[in-house]
Amino acid sequence: MTLGTDPVTLDTTGETSPYPYFEYMRRTDPVWHGTFMDHSQMPEELRPNDEWVLFGYDGVFQAFRDDRVFTSAAYDKSIGLVMGHTILAMGGKEHHDHRSLVAKAFRATAMERWEPSVIGPVCNQLIDEIKYQGHADLVKALTFEFPTRIISVLLGLPPEDLDMFRRLSLDLISIPTDIVAGLNAAAELHGYFLNQVEQRRRKRTDDIIGDLVAAEIDGEKLTDEAIIAFLRLLLPAGLETTYRSSGNLLYLLLTHPEQLSMVRQDRSLIPMAIEEGLRVETPLTMVMRTTTEEIKVGDKTIPADAQVDLCMGSANRDESRWTDANKFDIRRPRQAHIAFAGGIHMCLGMHLARMETQVMLNSLLDRVNDLTFVPDDGSGDEARIVGLTFRSPNKLPVTFTPAA
Repeated sequence: MTLGTDPVTLDTTGETSPYPYFEYMRRTDPVWHGTFMDHSQMPEELRPNDEWVLFGYDGVFQAFRDDRVFTSAAYDKSIGLVMGHTILAMGGKEHHDHRSLVAKAFRATAMERWEPSVIGPVCNQLIDEIKYQGHADLVKALTFEFPTRIISVLLGLPPEDLDMFRRLSLDLISIPTDIVAGLNAAAELHGYFLNQVEQRRRKRTDDIIGDLVAAEIDGEKLTDEAIIAFLRLLLPAGLETTYRSSGNLLYLLLTHPEQLSMVRQDRSLIPMAIEEGLRVETPLTMVMRTTTEEIKVGDKTIPADAQVDLCMGSANRDESRWTDANKFDIRRPRQAHIAFAGGIHMCLGMHLARMETQVMLNSLLDRVNDLTFVPDDGSGDEARIVGLTFRSPNKLPVTFTPAA
């Protein structure tokens, strides 16, 4: 299925890049009265009546900045069906209070401790398992695996539950196409996490769930339901975003070997590479908001009660903000992107995601030499970044030699 105005069309299957279409819409209709989302599998009562898409950086940034008019409360009626009432759908004082509580579990001192005790050892172990093989698919061997292992350790959950986490996290975010699978995953995780919370109420543990159970501001603690809702949100968010963004970065570096060589020689470039990778290949290309009142964006007026998709993937390549915006260039002058959204709903785990990716890349470059991309591995399916809303490589076949 394709959508668009000739000569540019959008492949809604996600098999080909959406960026030519995004660029065309930025130039011709950056505040578009329409949608390219397929709601045919959603119950009729959940389908929006009036839809818009913002493609330009200024429009998307305006919407993130004004959370009163562009509210995320409608998430309660969509992914809230499987996640519960989370901070994603909250606003005002409720959002501030809950974010303050859960932010305690992601405090800087905790992350400083996690890097040498959890994140580094997990990445080192995974790469040590493949470094003498001479070849690997880095999606299967590394990018899909390391965030899962890390988040399970940080939550204090047994390693034998890893496969269950992967399966349920994918089921949870499948609600637009398979609502039954999403609801079943939510129910299974509710029982599982309730047991984990009850264990920590009896005996405190030094992990994220333990921190959430103990978190208190002005005498207020999180309820069991609030903790479980946050954990159900954290599971796919913690796995999906890091798995996809780290895979995208590796793909971009492997397909730009001169920049991979620069990073290998000068590791201080890794943070710049991470930010440029997030900008050029945003792992989650859009998020949803609903207008609470009529609002002017650019030269269009969006009415109240409209669903507005904020296309971060397009905004992050806006040529009015970045020169040669489609080009991956880790030496590019720093200009803030919005891959982690913005405003009060800026991603709570963005610092952890950046740290995980930096540690993973350092570990890989320390352990293997001659890292070379093999885009066509003979399977007939060339390695590439795929997806429309969620984007990441279908595979990353590489060859290498073990470092001394």
